[in-house]
Amino acid sequence: MPTPLPPEHARFKKGQTGNPRGRPKLPDLKAAMAAVLADEANGRTALDAILAALRMKAAKGDVRAAQLLLDRGYGKPKETIDHTSGGEKIVMPPIAWVDTRNRETTDD
Repeated sequence: MPTPLPPEHARFKKGQTGNPRGRPKLPDLKAAMAAVLADEANGRTALDAILAALRMKAAKGDVRAAQLLLDRGYGKPKETIDHTSGGEKIVMPPIAWVDTRNRETTDD
C-alpha cells in the first residue's frame, strides 16, 4: 500500500526549502589547532613542549614516540610490492566450480 501524502497545509510550497538556514557551519579545525599550539607559557609554545616531550620519550627508548617523530618529520616510508615474475610464465591453477544443487564438482 503506498504511503499517503501529508495534508495540503503540511506540504512545502513550490520553491520553498525545508531547511532555510542550511547546514550549520563547523568551526575551522585547522585554525583552532593552530591557536592552541601557538599558546605560549614560560616563553615556549605548546607545540615546542609537545615535541620536546616526544623527543625525550624517544631518547629513552619509546619506539612509538620515535616512529611518530620520524613519520611526521620525514614521511612514512613507501611500501613497494614486487609484481614481476622474473620472466617466468605464471600458470594459474584451474578453477573448480561447485554446483550446490546436486553437490557435484566440475572442472572448467
